[in-house]
Amino acid sequence: MVKTPATEMLQIEYPIFAFSHCRDVVAAVTGAGGFGVLGAVAHTPDQLEADLAWLDEQVHGLPYGVDLLMPRKFVGAESGGLDRGSLRDMIPDEHRAFLDDLLTRYGIPPREPAPGASAPGQRASGQPRAGLQVDPKSMAPLIDVAFRHPVRLLASALGTPPEWLVTDAHQRGIQVAALAGTVKHARAHAAAGVDLVIAQGTEAGGHTGEVSTLVLVPQVVDAVAPIPVLAAGGIANGRQLAASLALGAAGVWCGSVWLTTRESETPPAVKERMLAASSEDTVRTRSFTGKPCRVLRSEWTSAWEAPGAPAPLPMPLQSMLSDRPRRRVESVAERPGSPAVELLSPFIGQVVGQLSAVRPAREVVLGMVEELVDAWQAVDKSLSD
Repeated sequence: MVKTPATEMLQIEYPIFAFSHCRDVVAAVTGAGGFGVLGAVAHTPDQLEADLAWLDEQVHGLPYGVDLLMPRKFVGAESGGLDRGSLRDMIPDEHRAFLDDLLTRYGIPPREPAPGASAPGQRASGQPRAGLQVDPKSMAPLIDVAFRHPVRLLASALGTPPEWLVTDAHQRGIQVAALAGTVKHARAHAAAGVDLVIAQGTEAGGHTGEVSTLVLVPQVVDAVAPIPVLAAGGIANGRQLAASLALGAAGVWCGSVWLTTRESETPPAVKERMLAASSEDTVRTRSFTGKPCRVLRSEWTSAWEAPGAPAPLPMPLQSMLSDRPRRRVESVAERPGSPAVELLSPFIGQVVGQLSAVRPAREVVLGMVEELVDAWQAVDKSLSD
């Protein structure tokens, strides 16, 4: 057991928090003594209900959490969010034509899979994902579902959680966390009453800022004390966990490392790209969601950066434009010899350069703990010699 304010708050053995869209990873990490957090931004309420009911059976009373997007700046924010039909009508024809041309060049058919067909991006039930959802109208039903289950933590991956959510969660005995890429964001989260601040450096996959983890974490620790801080970005082994604790963090929030685990739903072609990539192969782009996020560089990201390419749209329009085409890319890329593989740009951080083999999630957790102990002992020895 590793004792920190975060482990005591959530009654877990190890200060290792696993963010994953795959419920099997969440269950495995929680079962190994860490804390699994289900990324639910692309779930429908029915899908989230099914996944949380499954988790309740699998974790046998051990704690887990749910992660949602709650940004305050997005198209339609002034009216509390627009319906998806209204948002789709706001996507310019220029952007649709640009993306159609890109897909055609790499052999992606200009249509969705046949009804009932299974494809990457579908849940275990075979139902397609709902797509990225960020506004209160979309989030409210998912929050209601989470509140019906013994969820111990609600995390906002993008934006300060609204005060009503923090209040409602606390009344139910649920802790609230929020990711921050700057000290300013961390202070806003603290002012909203969150229980954990996740300081995420630019090394991280997905939505991320410009400040490195090594610089950001101690600044956030000092800014929001005594609120516990989790370090995120560039963390996949015990030495990086040890470094995070030395910076003042109460634990680590990891995402990329679980994408290549045995339990992960990552499609085979995507997983192969990850395992072959170096840390220099990632890039921050707005071409997926409209906000900067780190992914593997590909012909997709290069096309959006090329001269003459349209500027990415604001959130959530860009994600609505790109989400289904990206799923089609993943589906076609599974065919042997398909050029679509060159368009694959999975969300992943710079730590991808450390991921070289498929491992069980439990083995990753326990390996991090063993290496943490070794790192501590090595430092202790150097100080005593």
